[in-house]
Amino acid sequence: MKSFVINEQNVADFAEKIATWIQEKVKQACCNGVVLGMSGGVDCSVTARLCQLAGVDVQLVLMPYGDDMKNAKSSDHAMTLIEKFNFPYHVFDIKPAVDALTLEKNSAAGLPLSVANIRPRVRMTYLYQLAQSDNRLVIGTSNLSERTVGYFTKWGDGACDLNPLGMLTKQEVYALARHLDIPDCIINKKPSAELWDGQTDEEELGIAYAQIDAYIINGTSCYPDIDLKIEKKVTLSAHKRAQTPIFLGL
Repeated sequence: MKSFVINEQNVADFAEKIATWIQEKVKQACCNGVVLGMSGGVDCSVTARLCQLAGVDVQLVLMPYGDDMKNAKSSDHAMTLIEKFNFPYHVFDIKPAVDALTLEKNSAAGLPLSVANIRPRVRMTYLYQLAQSDNRLVIGTSNLSERTVGYFTKWGDGACDLNPLGMLTKQEVYALARHLDIPDCIINKKPSAELWDGQTDEEELGIAYAQIDAYIINGTSCYPDIDLKIEKKVTLSAHKRAQTPIFLGL
């Protein structure tokens, strides 16, 4: 499934290869550049830096839901990256749009996942509007670890025109982050899709990224119960990775 592994010894070569790939894809599409949803996390930060390395014009878009990015310090992390590398950026509050689309109300048990997933879908709608208005591509940030277990929102953050991290495990993304001089505040924080306040990826998954990465690379996490949990998630999320089925009349 995976024909390469990025480590500290070869990370510089792979950074150049990925940057060249991004440059070629944008050129082939005859586009002016890309738009990138910026959450202040490591995946989007690495993707932004790879675009910069490629010499591709990248517009970063912060899309908070009210004060959620401010409360989680994600906006501070995003601005640290933006100011360090002088990225152009936009800010768009998705709260009015999300609230207008929400049919279910918050409960004491927390947000239903169907409601939480409105946020990434609204964010992607805005990214595509911005991209189309200026002849750009939407660049994705989902890594292989997330894709393997289906940890992305269908037609939300899973929707994009190109994805440079799609075959990289989380540990490989971190290797690139260190090489690309991503700020420590981004590298060291717990990964979060920010679907709700206080949410973290690994807590929601019930699996550590290191275990998913080991399963991808070695075929096992070394823990039978974790392997079963991963395999169940792979099966249940297969529809997210597959092409939309079309009746062919056969």
